[in-house]
Formats: sequence, structure tokens, C-alpha cells
Amino acid sequence: MKILLVHPGASWSTADVEAGLRDGLEEHGVEVIRYRLDGRIERAASWLKAAWRKAAKADPAISRPTPADICYLASTDALAMALRHQVDLVLVVSAMFFHPDVVILLQRAGLRVAALFTESPYDLANEVALARHVDRCWTNERATVGAFANGSYLPHGWHPRHHRPGLQPGDIDQPAHDVVFVGSAFPERVAWLEAVDWTGIDLGLYGHWEALARRSPLRPFVKGGTVPNPVAAALYRRAAIGLNLYRQAGGAESLNPRAYELAACGVFHLSDARAEVREIFGPLVPIVDNPDEAGRVIRYWLAEPTLRAQVAAQLPACVASSTWTARAATVLADCRAFLQESDHAEVRRKRRSRVHVDERLRHRDGDLPEQVVAGYGDRKNRDDLVL
Repeated sequence: MKILLVHPGASWSTADVEAGLRDGLEEHGVEVIRYRLDGRIERAASWLKAAWRKAAKADPAISRPTPADICYLASTDALAMALRHQVDLVLVVSAMFFHPDVVILLQRAGLRVAALFTESPYDLANEVALARHVDRCWTNERATVGAFANGSYLPHGWHPRHHRPGLQPGDIDQPAHDVVFVGSAFPERVAWLEAVDWTGIDLGLYGHWEALARRSPLRPFVKGGTVPNPVAAALYRRAAIGLNLYRQAGGAESLNPRAYELAACGVFHLSDARAEVREIFGPLVPIVDNPDEAGRVIRYWLAEPTLRAQVAAQLPACVASSTWTARAATVLADCRAFLQESDHAEVRRKRRSRVHVDERLRHRDGDLPEQVVAGYGDRKNRDDLVL
């Protein structure tokens, strides 16, 4: 099988999902053609801004290109690449920055399109809207599966090359903190961490913390910015305690990637509550319900290195079957099933014929459904800049 795998567009977090899935698919013999949406977004932004500056000299009233314009231009070459390589499937990871117009154009060209949604339940409305235009999808949150008519649950996973227990080559180059957290400064997360008493505790925060208030008590603990996934794994292994805080979302039940990665690295860690935490780890991952409790629990476990090590040694077994190689096998089996069901010459002929638009429907904005494109920018402005 040959798959065009569309990068999520971000260079962290969801990029690790794409990397894990890509390696897993290749492990199963899939020929993966990469569509690097992240780099294309940078180039599209640069090109459109330059085009706008030039156009504005002749017409000062012309609008500045929008983020949607940039995502559209960055996404369009997926159609040409998929046709050039004659792929069996276009698989979009996350789809937050992949323009929905292009999904529809891929379908018109007779191509099969699937999406792995990684932002449920936080971006559920947009994911459900796009899911109507793909052949198959998966969601990272089991509580939201019912919202997708053509979807199923695909839990997150861990990367066998990066997430291993015990000291690995290069780990010693990273600092050893009492407590480490690698993630982003979402408001509820900042408020929670600011309320913990960190006196006497070496907390290391890494990731996106630029939004912290200038006088936030957390500022002294920010030790670095975004780090590659292998570096995050090294920071986990070097720490006495890992910390896993979820974004707040009512009804969410599933583990995040950090939970799998910490466990696969054999790192003792604390977590706030999610249903799967108890189901998968049992008592091995202490759950802290509030900042006051967190301070007490952290100090208790820092004083118990032997007990901590005993618990940590049991964690890799809890997620042994949750590698991205295993997740890729699930995706591949699902893809083969729906491709086999729809792989008829007549179906493909009809789908390809849709690339020819009825001239009576052709107008300035094309004929893409308004309920899909309405929230994605002014195509008139985009065309003025691009054409």
C-alpha cells in the first residue's frame, strides 16, 4: 500500500503523532509519501505576504492574507502529489491546519481520504465538520467516538525508538529535576501549577510558556522551550517525578501522549484524573485532585526513592502493547477494509468525474459547500493574491 501522509502542520506535539504513525506504517511495509505541511505553511506565509505587499502598492485597499489563506496555499499541492505518486490513500494527521477545501478537491479527483483527529474533545466541532468529507477517521478520545459517523477510537501511543526505560545514551546531558513537566501553558494548567507550593522543589518546565505573566511565580522554573521528543524522553528519565496534567474538558476519558511516554520510559509520575488512568495503571500512578494535595504528594514521593523505583519498574508493562507500531497496524487494517469495500471501477469513475464542475455552478467562489468554507477566510482575497 502507498499512502500520502499529511503532516499536522505544527512542529511539536502532533508532529510526534505523525512521526510515530509514519514509522509504524513503514514497519508494516507501507510506502509512505510525506507531505510536509509545516514547512509548506512557512513558505506559503512568506510568499503570500510578499505578494500582498506588492499588490498593496497598486491597490492599498487589498486585504492582508489571512491564516486561512496561508493554510489553503500550503495544502493545495497535496492533490498534485497524491496524483503524481498514485497513492492508495491520503491520510491527514490532526487536520487542524489542512484546509477543508483541499479535502473536497482530493475526493473529487477520486482519491480516498482519511483523517486521524488528535484534538478531541477540544476541537470537536471542527473535527466533526471535516469528518463528513473524509472516507474514514479516528479520534484520540473514546468519549467522542459517537460524534463521528465514520470513525473509531485510536488511542495515543509511544515510539519504540525514543521511549525506553533506563538510562539511554545522551540522557546524562539533560538536567535532573525533582519534578519535570513538558507541555504548554494553557490557562487552567498555569493556574493549577501556580497554586502548588514549590518551596524547596526543583521544578523544570519545558515547552510553550511564553504566555506566562511577567510576574508569574512559575517563571523561575521555565528551563527551556519546545524540545524534540527524544529530549523530552531524556528529561523524563532523569527526573525523580514526572508530572502529567490534562487540559480541562468535561467528559474526557482518554490518556494523552504524555501518559504513554512517561510509562514507556519507566518514569514514576503523578497525574490528575482521567478514567483511563485508573483503568490502565491502577494504583501505580497516584492521582492528585488539587494543587494543595499535589504539594503534599510530591514531597512524600521525593522522600521515598526506593518505593518510587519499585513502582516505576512496573509501568512499562502497562503500555507494552500501545506502541505506534501497534497503532499503525490498527490504522492499516481499517484502511484495507474500507478500501476493499469501495474499490470498484464504477465507484472510482464516478468519483473522478466530480473533478469536472458543472459550468452552471461555477462562480467566483467555486461550488464548495458554504457550510464548510464559510469559516475559512475570504477566497476572493486569496484569489486576488494568488492568481
